Amino acid sequence: MTPATAAPAQVRERWRMGVEARALVLVTAVLLAFGLAVLYSASAIVAVDEGHGSAYYLQRQLAGIGVGLFLFAIAAKLDAERWSRWAWPLMGLTLALMLIVILPFTESIAPRIHGSRRFLFGASVQPSELAKIAVVAWTAMLVVRKGDALRGLTKGVLPFVVVIGALDVLTAVEPDLSTAMLYTLVMAIVLFAGGVRIGHFLVLAMFAIPLVWHEAERLHYVLLRTISFFDPGGAPAKVGYQLRQSLIAVGSGGFLGVGFGQGRQQYGFLPFPFNDFIGSNIGEEWGFVGLTALVAAFAAYGWLGFRIARTARTPFQQLLAVGLTATTLITAYLHIGVVIGLLPTTGLTLPFISYGRSNLILSLVMTGILVNVGSARERIFGAHATDPHAVAG
Repeated sequence: MTPATAAPAQVRERWRMGVEARALVLVTAVLLAFGLAVLYSASAIVAVDEGHGSAYYLQRQLAGIGVGLFLFAIAAKLDAERWSRWAWPLMGLTLALMLIVILPFTESIAPRIHGSRRFLFGASVQPSELAKIAVVAWTAMLVVRKGDALRGLTKGVLPFVVVIGALDVLTAVEPDLSTAMLYTLVMAIVLFAGGVRIGHFLVLAMFAIPLVWHEAERLHYVLLRTISFFDPGGAPAKVGYQLRQSLIAVGSGGFLGVGFGQGRQQYGFLPFPFNDFIGSNIGEEWGFVGLTALVAAFAAYGWLGFRIARTARTPFQQLLAVGLTATTLITAYLHIGVVIGLLPTTGLTLPFISYGRSNLILSLVMTGILVNVGSARERIFGAHATDPHAVAG
């Protein structure tokens, strides 16, 4: 039976991944596998000290991977163009959840953990992670809708500043200034890719820098972390402790590292060795070679993500892919820069590797969206045959 005479019941559609999308899945799988090994090494002793089994954090991370892979598969099969329609509802939901997190009468469902209120329902849901997708999808959607109006300042750029600025304020109140700055940076990257004027960035920076400085002064810990970055030895002991121990860990790793499971920092010397500073464990146990391989893996992720963006089916999907790729890359390289002392301490986790199910699940969802952008829809005729001439754009 020919495609032209095939019965409707014998025709179905599927998504066929391109070469870049397949390679992206492979890179993600490698990062996940490596992350599980590193997480177990960094968390086993901490888990035992807390009265759990040595694999406690590993098992919880595996549960997050299970949920993440399920949502990854859904995101990879959903037409990425749908995120344009979902952008406003997603941004509205994100703003509502972020507001709930910081309201004074919601502490029963949004407890203060390590001095910050960032989670809902204990430590199960972190709205600031959902906000990463919301920022990218909403900004990309509005850039496409505005078209040539984006070249203006008040009608073009100002709406982005108002909405993302509101999200930044809610995030800074948690407090989490580094994540708030990440939102702004990702928004700027998507706007730049969408054709906004460079001069508008300069105007906005003139207003933003004093506000950021004022917020940094209000959040005293930000200034102390900056001091510890410029002078790790001269900073207050409590503030510069993490950075000093991280540098000790990375320095002791040398070229090849001390060996898997042989690190010393997870014995209680370095706080959060399996989360905010898991890159220190990699530097200690895997050495310069391990950190270099990690940098190369994320570089490959970024290269593939931007190649997917270049061949995207629509302008919205192109901007969506740029924003999602940039979010993962910026977060990863900021984390690595912190643990080796190139950047002030930020508290950003390492995608696919650090412990944290909210971040892990959202990273997999973002990768699933990228995979869909890098796929083509094709029609299948009959039980097995594929008509190469019936490929939908």
